[in-house]
Formats: sequence, structure tokens, C-alpha cells
Amino acid sequence: MSNQEKIFGTDGVRGVANIYPMTVEMAMAIGQGVAAVFKNHARRHKIIIGKDTRISGYMFENALVAGILSMGVDVRLVGPLPTPAIAFITRNMRADAGIVISASHNPYEDNGIKIFSRTGYKLPDEVEEEVEAYALAALGGTHELDRPTAQAIGKAQRIDDAPGRYIVFLKNAFPTEYTLDGIRLALDCAHGATYRVAPSVFRELGAELTLMGVDPDGTNINHGVGALHPENLQEAIKAGKADIGLAFDGDGDRLIMVDEEGQIVDGDAIMAICADDMISRGGLRQATVVATVMSNLGLEIALRERGIRMLRTKVGDRYVVEAMAAGGFSLGGEQSGHLVFLDHNTTGDGILSALMVLRVMVATGKPLCELRQIMRPIPQTLVNLKVAQKKALADSPRLSKAMRRQEERLGERGRILVRYSGTEPLLRIMVEAEDEALMSQAAQALEEAAIADLGQG
Repeated sequence: MSNQEKIFGTDGVRGVANIYPMTVEMAMAIGQGVAAVFKNHARRHKIIIGKDTRISGYMFENALVAGILSMGVDVRLVGPLPTPAIAFITRNMRADAGIVISASHNPYEDNGIKIFSRTGYKLPDEVEEEVEAYALAALGGTHELDRPTAQAIGKAQRIDDAPGRYIVFLKNAFPTEYTLDGIRLALDCAHGATYRVAPSVFRELGAELTLMGVDPDGTNINHGVGALHPENLQEAIKAGKADIGLAFDGDGDRLIMVDEEGQIVDGDAIMAICADDMISRGGLRQATVVATVMSNLGLEIALRERGIRMLRTKVGDRYVVEAMAAGGFSLGGEQSGHLVFLDHNTTGDGILSALMVLRVMVATGKPLCELRQIMRPIPQTLVNLKVAQKKALADSPRLSKAMRRQEERLGERGRILVRYSGTEPLLRIMVEAEDEALMSQAAQALEEAAIADLGQG
């Protein structure tokens, strides 16, 4: 399969709805591919489909259903629910696979399709490639799929109690000896997939709620709301409407918090808070947290001071989860707010993550503005350099030498990251250091070396 034919990225298929590859025809072919692969690999033949609130979700839902049913596999429809809910429901109902129709934090005109295995994890590369091969062959008419007839055709059924199952699952993750009584929360659900379940969870645990982003109309998902726009919560807290703010993204797998002082608490700070709490209770397996190369050095320092190892992966929650599962670790995530508590769920879960932090607040009696001080972010500068060529860094002698030199100068209290953009002719140079003058000098030296080796575009 050539790169031009590849439709699955690091988080499924994604693009503008009704433009290749996110077309109805492709969705139906993916449905056939998923059904064919999991029908061959499993005894049970049942696939869960959930979605966020985009107007194009109905179109893709029906196309996926048609493709799956045509292969003799049943479908269970759960409607708008967060991505982590689909992972949970897939396991809970012992389905063969789960499919989410969502483009996460993207604008409403985009959409996407991502797939979970029966265990609730995103598909391994080799299984995803098998689904992709089936889908492309079906789309191109080059693969004669085994199509059942008569009673062997699949059946579709709507599961009305799916939101309730997920709500109970989340509430059970919060210790019964605690409540949220007296805590005033502002929730921003991004007009997305959490708009029904999040208010129910926090209200039933006793919190007083101020709600925003809970009126989806198919076109307003992520529009000026949600995890990408925490300023809405900051305004609510400054106006005295709430004590704490919780912002989710369109598909509910990401969390950004705002504390009592109106300060943003990102994924790095949340990991620091939860790691400190978990290791004190013996719940942080192997005293390790998994994060990506983009997590701030301040997180690494805070963890190191508490005897906690930090393992870094490539950017993407998929790589975080893979490393966690392979190493038997219990906590990981990204600065952007994808947080994974593997003892509870198999993917990032914004609502669950909020409950974990609120549990620490209630148990310790400490406000979030105090808890977040466990981590002091290290100053950071980022240079996006347009280059004439993307030569391997190992084959760029001046840049390689400069990187080694600056790493020595920064030592353990600083960090550099040099990598190419995956989609543009850009070299990204990131430098973090407690000494801001040293940070600026390092960034300039790296930029000059990169221009000497790679040219300027």
C-alpha cells in the first residue's frame, strides 16, 4: 500500500466531511472492513457506534451501519457520547469493536472515524492496516467481500441505557466516602459529546453547577468554547459564579481546568497532582508517569523530586497508552489535557480526569490553586524555522554539534527538543530553561546551526 493510499493517521481517519477520505462511500467501506476483520477474529459479532454532536455525524453513522450490516455483523447505536464512553461500553457490552464518529477538537465541518478493539484500546497498527486494506479494496471494487443474505444480514439496535451505564461507571470511580457537596463547578462541554453526561455526573455527586457549551446545534461544537477556550471559565470564576472550572473538548477525552484564582491548570499540572497523590497511596504502579516529549521540564523535575520516573513518548495519546500498557504503568498523558488513568479506562477521559483531581481536593482539603503549585513550569521558547530541505538531523553536523553543546550547557535544569513538522517544511526548535537568558542563547545558537546545515526556506 503506498503512502498516497493510506487513510488512517495516528488517530483514525479525519478530514473535511464529504471530501475524501471523509466521504459516505469511505465510511461504508470502513464499516465493511471493520466487520470483515472482526468477524474473522472473534466469536461474537457486534459493533458499538457512538458519535459527537456534528451535523455530519448522522450521515456517517448511517453509512457505517450499512457497511457493517451488509457483512452480517450487528450494530448497537449509542448516540452522542464521549470517546472514552465508547471504549468503556465496548468492553462493558462485550462487543467485538467500538467506532467513534468524531473529529475531537476540530471545527464542526471536519469529522473522523476511530476504532477501538474489544478490550477498549485503539487498534494495533497491523489490525488497522488490515481494516484499511479491506476498506480501500471495497471502495475500489477490487475485493469481492463475502456478503450474507436473508437472515444472515446484520441487525441494528439503539441502546438507550448507554449514557446511564457510563454515568454509573464514572460515579463508581469516585470514592463513596467523599462527595462534591458545597463545591461550585463551572462546566464547559464545548457543545460536544459530554453535554449530557458531564452535568449528570457532577450534579449527582453533589456539586453546584454553572453550565456552558451544553446546547449543541450540529455546527457550534468547539466554536469559541471548550478545552481550547478556557477563558470562558476564567471569566465565570472571576465573576464569582464558581470555584473551579472544567473544560472538555468536542469528544470528551481532554480536560483543562481553571483554579480558584482563574489560573489555567493544564495536563502537566494535573499529572503532577495526581502522581503525587497516587504514589502516597501506593497506586502509582512502578513509580512511573508516561508523558510525551512536549511535556514541560517542570513536570519532570517535580516528579523526580518525589522519586517518580518520567517516561517520554512521541506526541500523541496513542503512543502514551501503548507505552503504559506495555510497561504496566497506571498514569500518563499529554500537556494538552489527554490524561489516562489505566486502572479505570483505556483511553483519555476528561470527566474521569476531573473526578481524580476533585478527589485529591476533597481528601486533602486543599484548593486547586494550592495543589497546582506542586509543579513550577519552566520557561519555554519555540522557534518554527522554515527550511530549504528536511535532511536527517544525524546528517546535519553543525546542528548535531550545537544540540550536544546546548544540552551540556543546560544540564538537568533545561531541555531542548528539535524535530521536523510532519506536514510542513518546518524545523521546530524548543528550548526550556530556568535561566531565560541561557534559554534565548541556546535557541539562537540552534537556529543559526540549522540554517547553516539545512538552508532557509
